[in-house]
Amino acid sequence: MFVATDDLRYRTSLFNSVVAPRPIGWVSTLGPDGIANLAPFSYFNGVSATPPMVMFANNAPEDRAEKDTLANVRLSGEFCVNLATYDLREAMNATSAAVPRSVDEFRLAGLTPAPCELVRCARVAESPVSLECRLMRIVDFPPLRPQDRASAAVFGQVIAVHVADDYLDAAGHFDVLKAQPIARLGGFQYLRVTELFELRRPAKPTRGAGAS
Repeated sequence: MFVATDDLRYRTSLFNSVVAPRPIGWVSTLGPDGIANLAPFSYFNGVSATPPMVMFANNAPEDRAEKDTLANVRLSGEFCVNLATYDLREAMNATSAAVPRSVDEFRLAGLTPAPCELVRCARVAESPVSLECRLMRIVDFPPLRPQDRASAAVFGQVIAVHVADDYLDAAGHFDVLKAQPIARLGGFQYLRVTELFELRRPAKPTRGAGAS
């Protein structure tokens, strides 16, 4: 089957189903009015280890020029990414609702805002991991066609990490199986991490290896 990218089937399900699973960036910010904002982004990932960087991207909503998260990051230059886990799936989903800017999503979802150390916005106290981030760059993409919406990719440097002690093993490694992070698939589908396996990188071949 061949599907062009302007085909509705591609835009609404195929792309999101193929490029999956995608980690969820549960991003908290602080508005200029002092109202906390919390929203999940299914286009999120780590970008670099040195310096440690993450990114999230979104399309402009239909009812305003850009999402409150993006507007807040532009003004404040900072944000926090909280790990969305299986136990927090309902709260995460509640914060995806399209609500007025005056609504505090922490309160809406029954979550506890905890203070960050180096940025002014709050983090999700119930989340086992939170990444405090300083804005590095926003890349704005204008719509390619009149019916499309603008999009933006936000890149941030991770400047501090909060990890709940009971999610660290004896060696100090993060217990992914205990946390069970969730990821986004196509449509309304998600998955959770329940199994791990290892693949060791092949050793560097010696000169002449494999020659007959």
